Amino acid sequence: MIVEDEAPLAEVLRYNLEDENFETEVVRDGREALMVLDENRPDLVVLDWMLPELSGIDVCRTIRRKPELRGIPVIMLTAKGEEHDRIRGFDAGADDYISKPFSPRELMARVRAVLRRSGVRSEFEPLTGGGVEIDLERHRVRRDGIEVKLAPTEYKLLKVLMERAGRVYSREQLLDLVWGRDIYVEARTVDVHIRRLRKALNSAGGDDLIRTVRSAGYSFDLPEPK
Repeated sequence: MIVEDEAPLAEVLRYNLEDENFETEVVRDGREALMVLDENRPDLVVLDWMLPELSGIDVCRTIRRKPELRGIPVIMLTAKGEEHDRIRGFDAGADDYISKPFSPRELMARVRAVLRRSGVRSEFEPLTGGGVEIDLERHRVRRDGIEVKLAPTEYKLLKVLMERAGRVYSREQLLDLVWGRDIYVEARTVDVHIRRLRKALNSAGGDDLIRTVRSAGYSFDLPEPK
């Protein structure tokens, strides 16, 4: 989320973030930002200090006070570059602070650093676990360095399961996430594709990483350390 009332600067921020494959939402004032945050949970807020209606400092303080919002990282963006201003920003709960003018390269470096610290993965960062790696940019899967050939549906299933390793997904949840809510598919279809996924992943041997939970669903489980 970009919270910036100067349209040209908001457009610069939007352009550079989207050029790095981020989805963006631009809002123009502090009160609107809090209203949108009540509906959506962005991975990051780039927040201008000087805003109409409600200042960026007040928005940041509100984010940190609300349990459902406090985990969202915030980068403060401001023309105020004095030390006491930076301290005010950090005291309000900002994770980082960029003074205007700034370069797009500096902005993106700080965005990536804050997301890494907060544990948010970038869109194309590989998914890994149990010797399995999904290259999200090239849509390739490897296990222990050996490429695994998967059909599109099995690839999507594996991606969903690995994104939340250890979580048990019901058949209905997997149908929604892989096939989509608007498509009717029999729940047992999930079982067929799970069997195909297992066969492909285990073709070269190794532990079965996909656990069947009776009457509940499936999960991708990492092997216990030896």
